[in-house]
Amino acid sequence: MTKALVVGGGIAGPVAAVALRRAGIDAVVHEAYERDASGIGAILTLAVNGVDALRAVGLADAVTGLGHPTPRMALINHHGRRLGEFGTSGTRTRGLGSTTLRRADLYRVLRHEAERRGVPFVHGARLVAAESTGTGVRAHFADGRTAEADLLIGADGLRSVTRSIIDPQAPGPRYVPLLNVGGVARGLRLPGERGLMHMIFGKRCFFCWIEVGDDEIWWFANPPQPIELSPAELAAIGPDRWRRRLDELVAGDVGPAREIIRGTPELDPAWATYDLPPVRRWHRDRMVIVGDAAHTATPSSGQGASQAIEDAVELARCLRDLPDVPAAFRAYERLRRHRVERVVTQGRRTSSTKVAGPVGRLLRDLALPLVARQVARDDGARLSWLYDHHVEWDAPVTG
Repeated sequence: MTKALVVGGGIAGPVAAVALRRAGIDAVVHEAYERDASGIGAILTLAVNGVDALRAVGLADAVTGLGHPTPRMALINHHGRRLGEFGTSGTRTRGLGSTTLRRADLYRVLRHEAERRGVPFVHGARLVAAESTGTGVRAHFADGRTAEADLLIGADGLRSVTRSIIDPQAPGPRYVPLLNVGGVARGLRLPGERGLMHMIFGKRCFFCWIEVGDDEIWWFANPPQPIELSPAELAAIGPDRWRRRLDELVAGDVGPAREIIRGTPELDPAWATYDLPPVRRWHRDRMVIVGDAAHTATPSSGQGASQAIEDAVELARCLRDLPDVPAAFRAYERLRRHRVERVVTQGRRTSSTKVAGPVGRLLRDLALPLVARQVARDDGARLSWLYDHHVEWDAPVTG
């Protein structure tokens, strides 16, 4: 194996390309969009386990100082009662925690580092088909171009074309009846700890805010939306309508949500929430999927970017150490499937609690303090499976 095609230039793609080059395999990233994604995207969480995986391939320094540390989250109900507090680290990673940052900023530094290390990026290359050539794979793009390599890695996200090529019966996105809206409020001075994620389970809308600067608040809301709306329908809802809708949804909840919304000069574009049910086939012949293409979790998991990064690094290790492509793909799936499906399940469960009915609110408000106390007593051990995961780059992978 000497050359790989990586389809998708978001987060998983550049990391996969860097990791592959470290493993001795050249990689070219093919991106469907005509330009890069600079300036596009809302905020996301980069967890400590994601940073650990970046460290394995020499990328951790690139994200140091990017975004804002968010080592803890406080869960609050609509009456203003604090239900519990959780850290965003485990036992091995105690004292560290997640970082909240703009997706576009993470994308920018990962792409820059990939290019600095010699990874070529090809834009306007939208994958439409691919087939095995016996000794490799041939990819076909919408503009008529083709490309050949020893293997193809689909890092092409939730609506992955690669996933459908590998298995035409593969599941598509599963709608979660929540929307995502957010922005940056300025000029507000709110009582609270800088970097603490205030997660408010409102009566009609989930709302999270974080103080990241002297006069800057990052926030997002998850208004319920039982009927799935298309991107065009969401785009047609202008900022003024969103402000009115959000203002009505958070009215009556204790907390600064209304003040924050009114103090936000520009809202991020709204987008719908999806995840993926279990994907039966991750690979076929010399094609494989990573990241959201294989296992999209809802944003509530706080792990989408980190799991994609882990995938990319583990796949490169497997391709480095195992004698043939099918064996490497099988080892990669063995190392990753149980973990990522657990994350997807947890994200979906968390999303379901964000806008609960009267009975659900009562049960949640009774259960969360008990869980928070248990987590506090075990000093992070309960969360170790998630945050303490470590990718040992130098350890050999066996079949």
